[in-house]
Amino acid sequence: MVAVLCMAAVANAQPKALGLRATYGAELSYQHYAGGSNFWEFDAGLFDNLLDLVAIYDFSIAPVGPFNFYMGPGAFLATWAGPRPQDAHMNVGLAGQIGLEYIFDIPLQISLDWRPCFNLMNGFAWAPYGAALGIRYAF
Repeated sequence: MVAVLCMAAVANAQPKALGLRATYGAELSYQHYAGGSNFWEFDAGLFDNLLDLVAIYDFSIAPVGPFNFYMGPGAFLATWAGPRPQDAHMNVGLAGQIGLEYIFDIPLQISLDWRPCFNLMNGFAWAPYGAALGIRYAF
């Protein structure tokens, strides 16, 4: 029981951020810092008929004042509902992310990043996606 309480205290002591990541659609984005300036990022997005879930572990490359350059590997799961039920499919794949974030003196953070993905189901395919703007409340 003591170990569970200690882990909960450590998890609550880590900085977090919650907000939106806007690209071709919108993703709900949650960041949880994992020590130093490295962090986990979990996103859930809805794009037309596509629902995606993404988990990325970002390494801080060069924190300079309020700026933080980061990059990291991750994975995603996506489902697409086509116009007909037989068109629906699911993709699983690997993702990467590189970006820059700015942390204001108030609890606000903005980021600009690029997340290429490699689909591993339904044929191996490169999905470069695009740049995204993130706006998060840091707490």
